[in-house]
Amino acid sequence: MPDAVQPIVLENVWKTYGHATALAGLSLSVPAGSVFGFLGPNGAGKSTAIRILLGLQRPSRGSVALFGHQLPHGRTNVLRRVGSMVESPSPYLHLTGHENLEVHTRLLGLPSQAIDEALEMVNLLPMRDRLVRHYSTGMKQRLGIAAALLGSPDLLVLDEPTNGLDPSGIHEVRELVRDLPRRRAVTIFLSSHLLAEIEQVATHLAIVSRGQLRFQGTPAGLQARKTPTIVAIVDRPQIALEMLSAAGYQATAAEGQISIAGHDTDPARVNSMLVHHGIAVSRLTVEQPSLEDLFLEITDSEMLQECAGR
Repeated sequence: MPDAVQPIVLENVWKTYGHATALAGLSLSVPAGSVFGFLGPNGAGKSTAIRILLGLQRPSRGSVALFGHQLPHGRTNVLRRVGSMVESPSPYLHLTGHENLEVHTRLLGLPSQAIDEALEMVNLLPMRDRLVRHYSTGMKQRLGIAAALLGSPDLLVLDEPTNGLDPSGIHEVRELVRDLPRRRAVTIFLSSHLLAEIEQVATHLAIVSRGQLRFQGTPAGLQARKTPTIVAIVDRPQIALEMLSAAGYQATAAEGQISIAGHDTDPARVNSMLVHHGIAVSRLTVEQPSLEDLFLEITDSEMLQECAGR
């Protein structure tokens, strides 16, 4: 990174289309060098925010800054530091990977050596002379990312980069996204509705719903919002429930098991208390909520089926 200024800062950004509101006071701060997951159900306003970031649309109100420069002032210069893949790439199938990127370098006025550098960055250099029609879907997606990297950007914006890929292609793109900040010192702004993908690659994330920010922070910070649950399988659940409740625990009983919620709950102490009262414990585990569990709690209920039923 040439500087440590935050690559993206949105402050109270609104975008309306007539009576429809796509963004409702969205504010974001993206740290330099991060893989920033921009997470939300389809229709949450992610694509609108990305179009505003790339200068393709103007906000109805609010401010947008890239690398400390307020848009739209100096838009052309600052956007030279940004590479993007907003839709699924549409490469020329009758050309090789190298020839496809050569088209981009001519349009951008870049030197030819940028092609092999970009192909190496996405692990496609050995395939540079193969016709793209023989590329797998994951390879075509990586070629699209290579095109976005041609200008050596400091910020890479990827919109749903694993959409439509098979498990092998998803793995390829996931490993690339995870590795790029280390190899290239680039900040990645990764928009997705695929919860598991964000969980595996993001260092920071934001959750949006109905055009509003619902959470911003780290995956660990999100995880800390929900308390872990101790689950114990016991021989006398009702007696165990009464004993734990009397001791001040938030406990529930169902189908032969006891559940106790609380950040400060010590599983060893709970086990010791149960055994001390003559209750046989056949299993005791601590269940941590997944990112998906927390996402479903944060976003609106009417959007959950679309996102969880992917």
